[in-house]
Amino acid sequence: MDKGGTRIIPFYTLVPPHALLLDIAGPLQVIRYANDEQSDIFFDCRYIAARDRQQSSIGLDLCGLEALPAALPENAFLLISGSTSRSESEPETRRERQALTAWLGRVARVDTTVISICSGALLAGEAGLFDGRSCTTHADCIEALRRIAPLSQVAENRLFVEDGNRFSSAGISTGIDLMLHVVSRLTSPAVAARIAKTMVVYLRRNGSDPQISPWLTGRNHMHPAIHRVQDRVMAEPAQDWSLEGLADIAALSERHLSRLFREHTGISVIDYVNLMRVNLARDILANSRLDMESIAERAGFASARHLRRVWQQHNHLPPSHYRGYRS
Repeated sequence: MDKGGTRIIPFYTLVPPHALLLDIAGPLQVIRYANDEQSDIFFDCRYIAARDRQQSSIGLDLCGLEALPAALPENAFLLISGSTSRSESEPETRRERQALTAWLGRVARVDTTVISICSGALLAGEAGLFDGRSCTTHADCIEALRRIAPLSQVAENRLFVEDGNRFSSAGISTGIDLMLHVVSRLTSPAVAARIAKTMVVYLRRNGSDPQISPWLTGRNHMHPAIHRVQDRVMAEPAQDWSLEGLADIAALSERHLSRLFREHTGISVIDYVNLMRVNLARDILANSRLDMESIAERAGFASARHLRRVWQQHNHLPPSHYRGYRS
């Protein structure tokens, strides 16, 4: 649904008995900031459960939960929280989980984006939502997921896995990593980077790469003037940035900016600008079929040759490796 140019995404969070609170709070905090940071997309969040009150893993009751809907709207997102092992040891909660599994099997549509956090993958897997798909879960649940979802390909040692519109994470804090990845896809890497910075977390490049996002390189400092310069460059990497112009943004002399920038980030101003342009070029490569000259121009480089020269300073793999690869 669109409203005033904004795409409205119905976003349902399924709360199972004894839900792990961080599985819900972490990803949904990312969603809250995503709604604040941009206006192209708005996540319309609703919390659903088999009962209107659930006790979380830390004993805090979650109240006012909506009933499970008879159907999900088109292109809805459904996040499935994990829960403690206690959920599987009590007869009442076992019955409730069976009811949730049956409900998932009925209402999940082909166009429903399913996002499982931690052991939430067990509910999704038992409902057949990962059949023929790759997925992951918490290390303690890997074998259980393989057993109950034999038609899925269960990956170990992954922060998160994406297979079409099926997303799964290893659990707990990786739900934040996964949701930042989803937001990056739907909005932009810059929006996800700002959210990660606000939440004071690392932004992962993809589910298999443990390195921090290149968009956050050099951001682990507290100097407001340097952050101000970095924010402007990251928002528009392709702009024709000069040391003089950036010094004006920082309200510093060029010499003082150069010294402080290297002191706080570990790289020079020009190296930072070029790195942001390489990051932009990488994203364009992954999401378009443009030729290298066009990509170089859009990323702020003088030529494809210039792009390749700077690229080699920051990537051990050639640009062709990222063609059609969305991170």
